[in-house]
Amino acid sequence: MGYQMLMSDFDNADVAFRLREEIARRRLSRAGLAETARLSISTLEKALSGRRPFTLATIVRLEEALGASLRAAPEPEAVGPQMAPMEMGSYARQAVRWIEGEYLTLRASFGEENAVYAYRTEIRWSAAKGHLVFAESDRIDTAFQQAGFVSMPHLSGHTYLMTSEAGQYRMIMLGRATRDQRMFGLLSTLQVGQGSQLVPVSCPLALVPMAQIEDAQFGLVSEGDHRSAEYRGVLDNALEGDFCRLRR
Repeated sequence: MGYQMLMSDFDNADVAFRLREEIARRRLSRAGLAETARLSISTLEKALSGRRPFTLATIVRLEEALGASLRAAPEPEAVGPQMAPMEMGSYARQAVRWIEGEYLTLRASFGEENAVYAYRTEIRWSAAKGHLVFAESDRIDTAFQQAGFVSMPHLSGHTYLMTSEAGQYRMIMLGRATRDQRMFGLLSTLQVGQGSQLVPVSCPLALVPMAQIEDAQFGLVSEGDHRSAEYRGVLDNALEGDFCRLRR
């Protein structure tokens, strides 16, 4: 079987998502993974961002480094569960297509006043699991990148991005999407406090379809930076639009 035929057996976007999911779940650094897989960090970054397609050799090296497969045999759309489990809201595959895609994620910085923290979140349907999943990437604190499942109960009309690890949970609760498919809500997680203490913390959060943001800036966006006013204006909609409330 020729090289091109082999490559046609897997999808670049699917491989990239699976890889981001593994990186987030295992708290890996991209530089460390690239070194273990005997790849340049540039090659890995370009493949993950879609600027360069994955080659078979690259995928094999990454799979060996992770000890996990990044490829799935192509299956007909109808194969596999088409309804999420009851505990996730029993949503149907066709009913949630609108939410699939990549989003610029904005939240307040926990360490710098008036700064905004920006990263990428991808949401997509997992044919193997039978429900929506999400994975974060382009975070400067790669050790805290998250990957998990998406719950969409009909009763509240809200969307929950949940991370569960050894009984520890992190939750994003999002209100109904606006006309331009933007979602706003609240992030609840743990922040490092004094010494080794972990302190519960919540803050407003916004998800904006990546196609709506030209040349998105990721990482810490400090007050006065080029995208600061734009990002802060978007994030402020979470509270000003009454998508979430903070009370004392």
